[in-house]
Amino acid sequence: MGKLSQHIREADFKSEKHVPVLECPDRVKAGEWFEVTASVGKEIPHPNTTEHHIRWIALYFHPDGENQVFEIGHYEFNSHGESVQGANQGPVYTHSSVKTQVQLKKSGMLHALAFCNIHGLWESGCNIQVA
Repeated sequence: MGKLSQHIREADFKSEKHVPVLECPDRVKAGEWFEVTASVGKEIPHPNTTEHHIRWIALYFHPDGENQVFEIGHYEFNSHGESVQGANQGPVYTHSSVKTQVQLKKSGMLHALAFCNIHGLWESGCNIQVA
């Protein structure tokens, strides 16, 4: 059967449209707010149709030297052109991108998971140094 972790895929976002892209500073000051942007489709656009879309992005932080991983946020994208008139006939679409403010007290790894309704889970991460 396997573990869930065996089904989380990784790749370079420049060649794979499903990989979440994290945009954040490499270094931050302890306790100061900074902006993090997570998106899917930065280099290669991902479809946003009723049939094929990014359903959500989740952000996590793993502090250096700790076992615990902390969920920063889970962001859902619920409008993909659905309508009573049929698929892709609706008046509302969402783009799979989110900006949030974060403050850290410790260095560690920021992780992003994205879920495509057809191609499953994708992960990326970046190290952030806290001074």
